[in-house]
Order: sequence, then C-alpha cells, then structure tokens
Amino acid sequence: MRNMSFALTTEQVRNRTKTVTRRLGWKFAKQGDIVQPVVKGQGLKKGETVEKIGAPIRVLNVRREPLHLMATRYSIEAVREGFPQLTNEAFIAMFCQHNDCTPDTEVTRIQFEYL
Repeated sequence: MRNMSFALTTEQVRNRTKTVTRRLGWKFAKQGDIVQPVVKGQGLKKGETVEKIGAPIRVLNVRREPLHLMATRYSIEAVREGFPQLTNEAFIAMFCQHNDCTPDTEVTRIQFEYL
C-alpha cells in the first residue's frame, strides 16, 4: 500500500473533514486505490519513521485539470479540501504559494473516502 503525505492538512485528515486533495504529481492514481495517509513521507531524518494518520483511504475519483477550475466549477471545494474558512480563490493562492505553481498549473484532483 502506498503512503500519501498530508503534512499541511494533518488535522483535517485526523478529523476526517478533508475529502479531496490536489497534487502536482500522483498522475498514476486511479479509482479504487487504497492509500495510507501519513504526516510526512519524504525527507525523514535518520531514525525517524513514517507516522500514519488513522486508517487507509479509498480513492473515489481522479482527474487532471487546471487548478483555476476549482474557482468556477465547484462551489464548496475549499471545504472539501479541509479549509472551510477559505474561499476557493484563497485556497488556490495558498496552494500556489506552497507548491510554487500558478493557477494554470494542471493538478491531479483526488476525491477519497475514509475506511
């Protein structure tokens, strides 16, 4: 089973308030995949181990699309991403800042459920 890092949204996954994630990679993800959420998957120092966040998740839907589409296509997408306090536009700005990309960047949108 593959691990998926949720370093920026650990609490949202622990609380099960996040049901969608966007990734610059993960082009290989497909519906039905079972994935283990972890706090951090890469850059672990010697002796550190992967910290699991709850039970595995199941991928329900995967598609590639420009990031900016979430501003017009989905009304509550920032909520699904675990940020009910943000507008979709504010989420896009935050995503771009953390991932060094632009709103035109094509991302992988992964919808999932908790098992």
